[in-house]
Amino acid sequence: MHSSAPRFGASFLGFVMFAAGVAGTYLTWRYFVQTPTGQRLDDAAFRGAEIGQSTLWRGAEPVLDIVSVPFIVIVLGAAAIIALMRQRWMLAIQVTVLVGGANITTQLLKYVVFERPDLAPTQGAIANSLPSGHTTVAASVAAALVLVVPRYTRPAVAVLTAGYAAVTGVATMIGQWHRPSDVVAAMMVVLAWAGLTMIVTGLGTPERIRRADPAIVPTALASGLMAVVALVTGLLAMSALTDASDLLAAGDSLASRDELVRAYTGGAFGVISITAVVFAAILVVHQLASRPGPVRAVDKKAGHEDSYR
Repeated sequence: MHSSAPRFGASFLGFVMFAAGVAGTYLTWRYFVQTPTGQRLDDAAFRGAEIGQSTLWRGAEPVLDIVSVPFIVIVLGAAAIIALMRQRWMLAIQVTVLVGGANITTQLLKYVVFERPDLAPTQGAIANSLPSGHTTVAASVAAALVLVVPRYTRPAVAVLTAGYAAVTGVATMIGQWHRPSDVVAAMMVVLAWAGLTMIVTGLGTPERIRRADPAIVPTALASGLMAVVALVTGLLAMSALTDASDLLAAGDSLASRDELVRAYTGGAFGVISITAVVFAAILVVHQLASRPGPVRAVDKKAGHEDSYR
């Protein structure tokens, strides 16, 4: 018989992802929406988007136009078909729950649970806009694709879909549809729901293969690349956030062109960093949760050798 022991370690990591997503969503809202300093920092980035917007919007608008109900149906349908073609019946259900759960959660948080008090003079609507709906759609369908594609193609797909999710999030900032915190919170919501799918995957039966796992090196390279991107952009975002916070603490306002541009680019770097972390986590934990077990001699004699999928 082949090894069918659940991957409890991967399930635990899935729980960590879920907890991190929940905590990240709450803490983002708590600081950037529920404190005057957070609101002013977010607003500076929001106002900074006006600088160069006419040029950047020509590239951002087509990206945002993609996100729609038909888009969700098409991509989710394609993901489910891929899972079914690979005979991963439970995975088809998991990605459907991931996309549906993440997007429903975002709408409930935005319109029912979270409130935005008027704590500081800010530009834009007073109504709560956290988390970003467009970003949740893009990130959740991107995560679904990472989960359903064959194991050896997963690293490349993770890098590409992470790029798409990050571009969509930044595009909502360019169009002044959302503040940086809205986008970050959306990524955290997707991380939480992806973590739930990892728990289920880790408790399931692993795939079987008859040769060494060829996905190890690509996974290491892809996750390493995203880790480097997350570190570099995270440091840039932290530098911008620290400088802006220091100015506010000194009683200054963020009003000059340079200050607004710095806050805006810092917010964009923060979005890219968080996106890279989220998709690196999804890739690595899912590879661990679904890592294949060896096919033993008895399986070979019975003619049950599974192809590497």
